[in-house]
Amino acid sequence: MRSAEACAWRVLTPYDPREGISLAVAAKRAGKSETTVRNWCPQHGLGRRVGGGVWVVSQVALAMFLDGDAPALAAYHTGDRSSALVVQYFERVGVPAQKPSAYRGTAEVKDRLSERRF
Repeated sequence: MRSAEACAWRVLTPYDPREGISLAVAAKRAGKSETTVRNWCPQHGLGRRVGGGVWVVSQVALAMFLDGDAPALAAYHTGDRSSALVVQYFERVGVPAQKPSAYRGTAEVKDRLSERRF
């Protein structure tokens, strides 16, 4: 069973298909088997199942994990996509980091819309 902290990890959130790679590609980059990388996904927050189906691995989180950069991976897990610690990995893998405004959840958008007077 995953810890409460692990359940709160924001991996591939918001989802950008440019950030995600398959287990096969991730395994090749890591020099490990697909099974090992699949096990790493929930253990270390490297990926998630998209639509309840196949595993998608974050290139960014995988690079942080393979580099042993625990502070960067922890920041990524909390949803940080704008600090220099995290942005350097997005740049390294060639994926644009999302702007903080991209994180607005449905509830926040609904709240803002309900505040408007027409």
